[in-house]
Amino acid sequence: MTSVDEPERLGPQGRPASRRARLVRRLVPAAVAALSGALLYVSFPPRTLWWLALPAFAAFGRTLRGRTWKAGLGLGYLFGLGFLLPLLVWTGVEVGPGPWLALALVEAVLVALVGAGVALVSRLPAWPLWAAALWTAGEAARARVPFGGFPWGKIAFGQADGVFLPLAAVGGTPVLGFAVVLCGFGLCEAVRVALEARRTRAVRRGAAAAALLSVVVPVAGALAARPLVSDEAEDGTATVAVIQGNVPRAGLDFNAQRRAVLDHHVRETERLAAEVRAGEAEQPDFVLWPENSSDIDPFTNPDAYDVIDRAVRAVGAPVSVGGVVRRDGRLYNEQILWDPDKGPVDTYDKRQIQPFGEYLPLRSLIGAINDDWTSMVRQDFSRGSDPGVFTLAGTRVGLATCYEAAFDWAVRDTVTGGAQLISVPSNNATFDRSEMTYQQLAMSRIRAVEHSRTVTVPVTSGVSAVIMPDGTVAQKTGMFVADSLVQEVPLRSSQTPATRLGTLPEAVLVLLAAAGLGWSATAAVRRRRAGGR
Repeated sequence: MTSVDEPERLGPQGRPASRRARLVRRLVPAAVAALSGALLYVSFPPRTLWWLALPAFAAFGRTLRGRTWKAGLGLGYLFGLGFLLPLLVWTGVEVGPGPWLALALVEAVLVALVGAGVALVSRLPAWPLWAAALWTAGEAARARVPFGGFPWGKIAFGQADGVFLPLAAVGGTPVLGFAVVLCGFGLCEAVRVALEARRTRAVRRGAAAAALLSVVVPVAGALAARPLVSDEAEDGTATVAVIQGNVPRAGLDFNAQRRAVLDHHVRETERLAAEVRAGEAEQPDFVLWPENSSDIDPFTNPDAYDVIDRAVRAVGAPVSVGGVVRRDGRLYNEQILWDPDKGPVDTYDKRQIQPFGEYLPLRSLIGAINDDWTSMVRQDFSRGSDPGVFTLAGTRVGLATCYEAAFDWAVRDTVTGGAQLISVPSNNATFDRSEMTYQQLAMSRIRAVEHSRTVTVPVTSGVSAVIMPDGTVAQKTGMFVADSLVQEVPLRSSQTPATRLGTLPEAVLVLLAAAGLGWSATAAVRRRRAGGR
């Protein structure tokens, strides 16, 4: 029998225990959300642990399932920070932690909104389907806003070595990313159903079937899509040379060494020409220089024009030169097609320019806060308007300059414009030896499979590479070395389903996400009405 004094004695002891229990119940999901975000980061290059994305999303789904949208918002933000803070640390390599933290904090807001949505749809039947579609919708938003979008960190870009890669040829990065997230959430549901069945000794067939299909369908789809991945030549082959001239020193200071950078690329091209004459290297059909290989405008600087022309004549093949060009008072990040006989014959102006790097949004406001930003970006670059497709020795080469490789449309329209091969001229010298280079290289591997094209990646300081249409890296350079790659590559003209469909798969998945939210809202209204009776 309990005495009348016992409740008074146990009450004060019980209340702190209750507070601790509530605190643990709040802290554990928060910690799991942040750690699962960090686990997702570990699945990205330069590591080849692509499969870690599955348990990352399984754990994230477990923290969100059955919670309110407000809780989902907070947990989603923590997941976003756990993922994006380490993923984007390279953005602060030379300019300090301010831009890095600001970018990660803002991008994590969009992930938080996805977390809120996933919490809402987690009560629906087959919730992994709606949740994965919501993640894709969130990526679609991040690729467009703010300031033209920032698609870095798309789940697809971490899957260059994974079993789901062939799905890039089916529906591009949205379908590839959707399959990975669906499988991760499906694993979460499968474990939950199995534990429930063990506890209750009863299996809910609908939930079990949904969980099983969420895991099996993406894997089966990837296996079925493998015939779409090919490196066979359809229009013969071409021998391409990729030049990496290197820079005098890493970091922002490389900009002060513009002539030295140009001379390095001239020297490496002339070295290749000497090897060709000596029979030590195959004669290339065309040569690709990186972005910013000539930050001195060759159209207004006769000396720069002369040294480029000398190198092009020496190698005896057309060269795509990355230049910074001033025209009609505007500044352009430009690729220049340089013919050994005719000189410059065509140009491509970069269309997706980088905010805070190539132009400064909200210049007057930011200048009032910090003059350092306005001094680093003194003049905004202007955008080009037309897709870049050069005809080099009879080969149609599509151009997506550096940052553009992260944007689906900027690569696709070169292929629909007739490109038989894609080049991604880049300049990563600003970011030293950070993971950024390997993350960008993985993007190019995804693009190769997405459009079934050879992708070349000429970079000022590395890592330059030649990627086959099946996503394998045929050759690559080291970092901060002068080098050249010469490779015979297949030329292809057929279009994958991803190329033909364009944004349609992404639009369908966004509509699916909207349908899930609509169903969830309708169900919530019905529950409230039923409770009011």
